[in-house]
Amino acid sequence: MESHVRRISLAVVLLVAALLGSAAAAAAHDHRPLGTNGAPVPQLDWGPCIGATPEETQQLSDYECTTAAVPLSYRNPRGPQIELALGRLPAANPAAKLGSLFWNPGGPGAPGKIPPPFSAALHERFDLVGFDPRGVGESTALRCFASNEQAIELFGFEFPITRAQELDVIRRSVTGTRLCAQNGGPVMSHMATGNVARDLELLRQAVGDKQLTFLGFSYGTHIGAVYANLFPQRVRALALDAVIDPVEWTTGESPGEREIPVEFRAGAFIGSYDALQTFLAACARDDRCAFADGHPNLLRKYDRLLKRLRRDPLELFDPSGQPFVVTYQVAVYTTLGGLYDPAASTELGMILQDLWTATQDRRRQIRLERAIVRPRRALVRQAEPYLGFEWGPAVQCTDSDNPSNPFVWPFWAHKADRIGPYFGSAWLYFALPCATWPVRDPDRYTGPWNRHTANPVLLIGNRLGDPATPYEDAVSTQRRMANARLLTLNSYGHTAFTQSGCVVAAVERYLIEQQPPPHGTVCEPDFAPFDPRPAETEAEDALADALAPSAAP
Repeated sequence: MESHVRRISLAVVLLVAALLGSAAAAAAHDHRPLGTNGAPVPQLDWGPCIGATPEETQQLSDYECTTAAVPLSYRNPRGPQIELALGRLPAANPAAKLGSLFWNPGGPGAPGKIPPPFSAALHERFDLVGFDPRGVGESTALRCFASNEQAIELFGFEFPITRAQELDVIRRSVTGTRLCAQNGGPVMSHMATGNVARDLELLRQAVGDKQLTFLGFSYGTHIGAVYANLFPQRVRALALDAVIDPVEWTTGESPGEREIPVEFRAGAFIGSYDALQTFLAACARDDRCAFADGHPNLLRKYDRLLKRLRRDPLELFDPSGQPFVVTYQVAVYTTLGGLYDPAASTELGMILQDLWTATQDRRRQIRLERAIVRPRRALVRQAEPYLGFEWGPAVQCTDSDNPSNPFVWPFWAHKADRIGPYFGSAWLYFALPCATWPVRDPDRYTGPWNRHTANPVLLIGNRLGDPATPYEDAVSTQRRMANARLLTLNSYGHTAFTQSGCVVAAVERYLIEQQPPPHGTVCEPDFAPFDPRPAETEAEDALADALAPSAAP
C-alpha cells in the first residue's frame, strides 16, 4: 500500500513538474511586453505641498502633494520599492469633474510634479496631476556626482568644434559615466520609459480612473506612445504635442541603425535648421526684425556671423558691465533657444544683429542688453538644488541603442552638421554619454508600436520647423500607430499648445469630449513671429516656464 502511495505521489510530482516546465517554456517564448505584473496599486495620501521657501509654499497653496510607492523592477513587483513625488491641482468644478489629467513636460529627465493649469476648461473638468519620473527630481533620484559643479564639469560641456575639444569632451563624458557606475545605485538600471509608463498605469489606478487621460510634450510624447502600446485598452485620450518618433528614439528601422547615435536617428538638427530658415524668412519680410537691416540674404548673413565667431570668439559686456565671451557654440545655443518659441523672434533678431555689429567692429566695447546663453559650466556654482545633469542621459541611454565607441561621435556629428548646418553637433553630443553608459534597462520598451488603442491618440506637430522634434516625426508616428490622428500647426517652434487658440480648442475638445479633430486639420498660430504679444495669463506663463528650453540642448 505504501509503495502504491509512493508511486501515485511520484506520478503527481512528475505531472506537476511537467506542467510547470511547460508553463516556464511558454513564458520563455511569450513575447508579450511586461505590464505591471500584478504590482500593488499605491495608496495616495494627499496633503499640502511644501516648497523650498515660504514664498514657494504660498505659491503652491492651491496644490496637493503626496508620494507613491512603486516597484523598482516590475519583474519583482513585490520586491524593493521606490517613491514617486506627485502634485495635484484639484478640478475647479468638482461636480463636473471627468477624472484626472496626467501630464509630462518633456526632457527626458525633467521634473513634472507641479502641473500648470493649462486652460480654464481643462482645469474645470480635471484634477491636473503631475509626477517626477523615477530617478528624477523629488522622486527616488539618481545621483552620480558630488555637486552641481562636478556634474557641469563632466556632463555640461559645450559641443566641440576642434579635434582637441572632441578629445576633451570624450574624456569628460567617460569620466562622468564611470562615476555613474560607481555612485548611481539600483534606480539607474530601471529608468527607461517602459518603466515610467508602467508607473503611470499604477498611478491611473491609484486615482481611480478607468482609463488614462494624458497630455505630454516633447519627450512626454514618448511616454504616451509607450503607454499606448503597453496598455492599449486603457487609453481614454492621449494628446501628444511635439512628437518623438519611437522607432528612431529606441532602435532605428534596421539592425544597422543600432550603431548610429540616437540623436542622429532622431534628427533634431533637421528640425532646428528648418526652424532657422523659417525665422530668417519671416525676418526678411518684416521691418520689425533688427537682423534684417537691409541685408539681401539673411541665411548668408547668419552663416558669415557664425564663421566670424568660429574663427575669433567675441568678448562683450553684460548689463552689469561684466565681460563674457561669445563663442560659436554660445551663438548656436542662443539661436536654438530663440527658435523654441516664435514669441522670442524680436529678441533673437536683436541679439543676432548686436553680434553682427560687434563682429564687424571689435574695437567697440559693446554692452549686450539682451539675454544670451552662457556656457553651461558658468551657469551654476551652488550646492542646492541638485540639477541632475545625469537624469536625461539615464533615460535616453537606457531607452536607445547606440555605438559603444565614443570616438565615432565626431564622424556622426560632422555628418549631422552637413545635413542640418550649425545644429548637428549641438544635438549629437547631447547623447555622447550613451557610448559608455554603464547599465541597460532589461525592461525598456522597443515595440510593437501599432497596437490598436481603445480610443484614438492625438498627435500634434509644427509644420514649419520644430527645433527639437521634427514635424516628420509626428507624420511617421501617425503611420506607425494603429489609431492616431494628426493635428498640424502652420508654424515653427517647439510645441504647439502655447502658440494657437485653435490648437488649444482642439485639444480641449479631444480631452474633454473624446472628439479628435478631423483628418488633415491644420491650425494657424495666433500671432506672426514679430507681432507684439499681450501679457500672458498666469496659466500661460506657468506652462511656458515648464516647457522652456534649458540653457543648452
